[in-house]
Amino acid sequence: MLLPGWAALGGRAAPAAVSAMLLPGWAALGGRAAPVAVSAMLQPCWAVLGRRPLWSPAPLLRPVPMGGRQLPFSTTCVRCSKNRRLRQKRVISERQLTRYFVDHRKVRVVGGQGGGGGHSFYSEPRKIFGGPDGGNGGDGGHVILKADRQMKSLSSVLPFYQGFHGERGGSKNSYGANGAYVYVKVPVGTLVKEDGKVVADLTQHGEEYVAAYGGAGGKGNRFFLSNENRAPTLFTPGEPGQERVLHLELKTTAHAGLVGFPNAGKSSLLRAISRARPAVAAYPFTTLNPHVGIVHYQDYEQVAVADIPGLIKGAHQNRGLGVAFLRHIERCRFLLYVVDLSVSQPWIQLQDLKYELEQYKKGLSERPCVVIGNKIDLAQSRINLPLLKEQIDHRVIALSALTGDNLEELLLHLRELYDTYVKTEQSLVQSPVKW
Repeated sequence: MLLPGWAALGGRAAPAAVSAMLLPGWAALGGRAAPVAVSAMLQPCWAVLGRRPLWSPAPLLRPVPMGGRQLPFSTTCVRCSKNRRLRQKRVISERQLTRYFVDHRKVRVVGGQGGGGGHSFYSEPRKIFGGPDGGNGGDGGHVILKADRQMKSLSSVLPFYQGFHGERGGSKNSYGANGAYVYVKVPVGTLVKEDGKVVADLTQHGEEYVAAYGGAGGKGNRFFLSNENRAPTLFTPGEPGQERVLHLELKTTAHAGLVGFPNAGKSSLLRAISRARPAVAAYPFTTLNPHVGIVHYQDYEQVAVADIPGLIKGAHQNRGLGVAFLRHIERCRFLLYVVDLSVSQPWIQLQDLKYELEQYKKGLSERPCVVIGNKIDLAQSRINLPLLKEQIDHRVIALSALTGDNLEELLLHLRELYDTYVKTEQSLVQSPVKW
């Protein structure tokens, strides 16, 4: 509709001429042309003018940062903005992680001192004998240990804590403010000992233990007012806070524990069934710290599996890594014995593991368990598998943590052990550990 008039001007029409040409077309549309229709009509005109439209929308307002520099991203359109990913967590090696993971700590805790009592007498014009009005001092703050599931180590616990002091009592019967409490966050599963005796066991999230009580506030002279003494001048200072030296010991809390000799494939198995990323290498004692991985199920249940560093013969006598990590197995509700099927006579590994656990603590080897025959992808492992099943009475699950063969059977049986544990705890009117 617009092309004949545009061609008559040779494609070089002035804006006024183009406007005159557009009027018949606009009237033909009844003056109600949609923006899309107008844009379609203007496309030939733009092509003739060398893609230079005769009109342009109002420029969008863009914020100009201080200093005159352009922003590295666009604020006008989501599609134009750059994808700025969050910084990834710095990968920490196993040896560096050893410095951060601490499972025992000696702490000295002191409660806050109570505020002293006030000593004053009320006086105002025309009231000479107003009487004593010194208020009591505030109590000192406690030092409280609080279990927090976000804490994974005792490395953030300082060697000394002291509660806040109470304020002194004031005149006009004003009591001093109590000192604020000091909360020390510790991981779930922290054992508190004093002089070798267990005084607290924090096994639930949010559980608290008062490590040191604050001192009581002193009494003001108002407290000593009596019929015999109408103008007491006696007041008492605040009491000092309680002072204790405690030993904190962490025992990793998990539902299942992977127990095995070095290079049995425990860390590889934990990486295969969870999102945990322990170090994996072809030399023994790669894992120097316990790692906890979470296995997620479709019904939103979560099973915690702990990778315990490798044990050796004589571990109960403090050989190798010793009893430093044997205590982490105590919290596990059921055990997963990881056996290397590629070695000769793999059932001897199971016998040695049970012996070490039994020597460390009576009844530890009798907990519900399953035997996992790892490295089934090797030819020698397939030969030793029937021999292992003949030698032991426990259920054997043959799998490969490297290739992922038969991991489904392990996950299903792991859920069966977890459901049995939950039912047992509920029958004893106890709350099972949840993650």
